[in-house]
Amino acid sequence: MDRTQLERMDIHMVLSILNEKLRIECDSLEALLARYELDGGWLSARMAQIGYRYDSHSNQFRAASTR
Repeated sequence: MDRTQLERMDIHMVLSILNEKLRIECDSLEALLARYELDGGWLSARMAQIGYRYDSHSNQFRAASTR
């Protein structure tokens, strides 16, 4: 899994894959970024496009609060 592959995929599929990797393989966003050599700024911006952000308490990307 690299940035080029993720850019070609449907963004909702990317969300699903990332959350699965966080649940099964990586105990933090930092671990995910390091393991797959991904840029955190790019990934956060990509998820923000669909209204999601990383939540460290649940270790997953979740819908951003509208508060």
